[in-house]
This record gives sequence, C-alpha cells and structure tokens, in this order.
Amino acid sequence: MSHNPGRLLAFPDPDHLTLSIRAKALVFSDPRSQHLLERIERVAATEATVLIIGETGTGKELVARHIHEHSGRKGPFVAVNCGAFNETLVEAELFGHESGAFTGAQQARAGWFETANGGTLFLDEIGDLPLSLQVRLLRVLQERQVVRIGSRKPIPLDVRLVAATNIELEKAVNAGHFRLDLYYRLNVAQLRLPPLRERRGDILPLVHHFIERYRAKLHLDHARVTPAAAQALTAYDWPGNIRELENVVHFGLIMCHDGVLDVGDLRLPGFGRKAAGRDASIADDPLQGLQEALARLLASPHEPVYETVERLLVTSAFHHCDDNQVRSAKRLGISRNILRAQLKRFGLLDADVAALADAHDAAYP
Repeated sequence: MSHNPGRLLAFPDPDHLTLSIRAKALVFSDPRSQHLLERIERVAATEATVLIIGETGTGKELVARHIHEHSGRKGPFVAVNCGAFNETLVEAELFGHESGAFTGAQQARAGWFETANGGTLFLDEIGDLPLSLQVRLLRVLQERQVVRIGSRKPIPLDVRLVAATNIELEKAVNAGHFRLDLYYRLNVAQLRLPPLRERRGDILPLVHHFIERYRAKLHLDHARVTPAAAQALTAYDWPGNIRELENVVHFGLIMCHDGVLDVGDLRLPGFGRKAAGRDASIADDPLQGLQEALARLLASPHEPVYETVERLLVTSAFHHCDDNQVRSAKRLGISRNILRAQLKRFGLLDADVAALADAHDAAYP
C-alpha cells in the first residue's frame, strides 16, 4: 500500500527516553500538518517565547526540539515535565540549590534554567506548576536571571522558553489556578497541535514508521498491514494520539502471524475481534481477551515472554496514567518504590531524577 511519508521528526535514540517523553515520532504528511510545520519553522527563527497547546501524545516535545534545532541557538535543549514532580522537587530542579539548602541537598546543583543557558528550556505540562512557583517563574522570565535555593547571588540567563500544556490555560486562569500575567508572558507565539483524529493523513505514515522500528526488535524479516487493518487504523479516533498508535502497532506485531498485521491483531474499540468475526464476548471481556492473547504469545517463538509482558504492562499503565507515578502505582496495586525500580529498568525514568526522588522520599517519608 502506497503512502506519502511526509516530513518525519523522531528522537535520535527513542529507546533511552526520560519520563517526560510522550509521542516518539511525528510526521507532516496531512495537509493540515504541513501547514503547521510552516508555522513552526517561522516561529523557530525568532526569539519569541512559545506556548504549544495539544492533547497528550500529539508530539509537543518533538515540536519543541524542532523549534530549538531551527532557532540557531548553540546551547543545549533541556526538556522538563512539570507534572512529574511534587512542589519541593520542581522548585529545586527549576532553579537549582546550594549545598545544605534543604534536607538531602548534600551538594550544590544547577537548575534546569542554568543547564539550558544559551539554549532552549522546554517546560511540558506548564499548567501543573503550583501557583507559588508560577510567581518565581514569572520573575525569572522578567529579570532574565535566576537565584538558586539557599543563595542570594543572581545568575544571568540567556534561555529561550518553550512551554506546553494539554489544558486550556484561559480556563485555568478563570478558575484561579494559573496566573494571568504568566499566561501573557508565555503566550507570545502560540502553536496548536491538532489531535491525530484531525490529521488522518499522518496515521499510516506513522504506522509504517513504527512497524519498521519494532520489526527488527521482534526479529520479523518482514511486516505489512492488510488493507482492512489500514482502514481500521485510519478510521479510529485515537484518543491517546501518537503514543496510543505506537502501542497498538507494537502489540499488534507481537500478536500477528507471519508479520501480517490484520484487524484482529489490533486493540481498537469497534474493530478487533468483532470486526474480524470472532466471538463478541471475548472483545467485551478484557480479561478473557488478555487470556487469549497470552495463549497466542506463549505459543509463538517470541522470547522472553515474561519480560515482554511485564514491560508492556508497566509501560501501558504509566502512559495510561499520563506518566504519573502515584496514579500508576495505585492502578497496578504496587508500591511507588517498586514502580520506580521498574520504570528505571525499562528506561522510562531518568536515573538522576530517580535518585533525587529517592532522596526526597527518604527525607520526607
């Protein structure tokens, strides 16, 4: 089946990503996406602060990276998920701290702003930032300098800020959860990323990209999508956007026979087993469907089965809970420490972030 791949944005090493990552690839094949790419590159050439608005999994960080790469800035690109930390950790990570500034701060550490000096700082889920820190962030943006926790010495900054959110900040302002002056400061150049259901021309190019990515990992000599599966993939609304699409393709390749991805291999409501003419009761009972999938996986030559299922369970739960460790651990019925160990093991949690979180938990049990 022919398809127009369009422009592709992807991470250079997608298997070693921190917990801030959502979509791992983004294409600009659909006409609406091509128009968006033109706007992105026009904005990138300026020094304007950028606010990216889009649902979870639409590729906001990839857009932010593309802005940095086309900005001419020589400094680093630093990505931060504001919703992944509690208030104490966010403040220390954003602005840095001196040795002894708080319990567990055994040595001085530069914050994200300092680390991104000369480059671009990407703050994802900016709407989750506590009001007290919004005040400090506004001051840093106005004064172009930062003061570490436990210090009085200002550090000059040359940082371009790109912020992103999956909520309407205007509503958050009206509800008293977000400062109006900070919203105006961030909303200089606004980019809205349409959800995948509004740019269906990007779906099949993404499917082919993820097939090629996972085919080698699953030791498949070849892989293809049947016309019926392609139709189902294009027709589905993708509430989880690109991240959900990647998970569906990955799991479908695990479940399919001889590298042929058919409708029955997809976990899509309204398609899957019902569309393939199988027992509807299996599609309506997720545990029964899971039991059948496990039986097929055990009968396949794929190895190792336990690690594959464990990785898929932890990854799916983490993404389902929007990369929130507390909600993920609760949904899985395990402790946060056990979850954190698994996230580090599967490359979903940055080691430095995990160490700081462990130190904070020890200091504030």
